[in-house]
Amino acid sequence: MEKPRSARDDEFTAYVAARAPWLRRVAYLLCQDWHRADDLVQTAVTRLYVNWRRASKADNLDGYARTVLVRGYLAEQRGGWGRRVRVMESTPDEPAPDPPADLDLRRALAALPPGQRAAVVLRFYCDLSVEQAAAVLGCSTGNVKSQTSRGLDALRRKLERPVAEGER
Repeated sequence: MEKPRSARDDEFTAYVAARAPWLRRVAYLLCQDWHRADDLVQTAVTRLYVNWRRASKADNLDGYARTVLVRGYLAEQRGGWGRRVRVMESTPDEPAPDPPADLDLRRALAALPPGQRAAVVLRFYCDLSVEQAAAVLGCSTGNVKSQTSRGLDALRRKLERPVAEGER
């Protein structure tokens, strides 16, 4: 028997209220921009609502929501939105000083291609197995392994500190 619409809406609202901060952090790690992360979360939440009847029956609702979020991010990357739209951030407060470029993991993560970034975030931030990440990304386990390996290699190269003469 199907739940009344108001009960489904209450269930959906409770889920989104509880998990929105987590979804926003995952979205930020993917796109490296808080405004864009908010847009990604809004798109994912909208898709989740449209499919709530199916989503609410999923064994792992967080996994379902994460999959919707990551696939939305990758679809946006393929569509070229990031190349066409440049959001200029202006804040009234002074921003915190940037850490040295060689120590900024976020900057290094942002430099990765979208597929590698998604694989690294899913594997190490979301703590998914290769098989789980492949299911989220809709690709083979070999592709996840390859994207993760390339992403980690690129991060290591980017974050490697040059050895000073006196340190040898």
